[in-house]
Amino acid sequence: MRGIILFFIVTSIFIFLSASGIYFFENEAQPTHFSSIFSSLWWAIVTLTTVGYGDVYPITIGGKMFTFFVLVIGVGIVTIPAGLVATALQKAREMEED
Repeated sequence: MRGIILFFIVTSIFIFLSASGIYFFENEAQPTHFSSIFSSLWWAIVTLTTVGYGDVYPITIGGKMFTFFVLVIGVGIVTIPAGLVATALQKAREMEED
């Protein structure tokens, strides 16, 4: 239980940092899409959980490089818990068979 809470706290912090970072890089180039950190949260959540919808995307070089790192870390946020769940399910299956 403690690990799950820590995971959600770390993920929430990373989402906020991602929204802040993309706001820093893209606000001047796209003030309608990235008008504030809170409006940038949509981009951060979509980018960290999927590959993006394509409705909002970076156009500056700094924003594109920042997005690359966010995508790599986003894949880690999804795959690490998936691996932990798969391992737990496998152990539960082994215990059930014994």
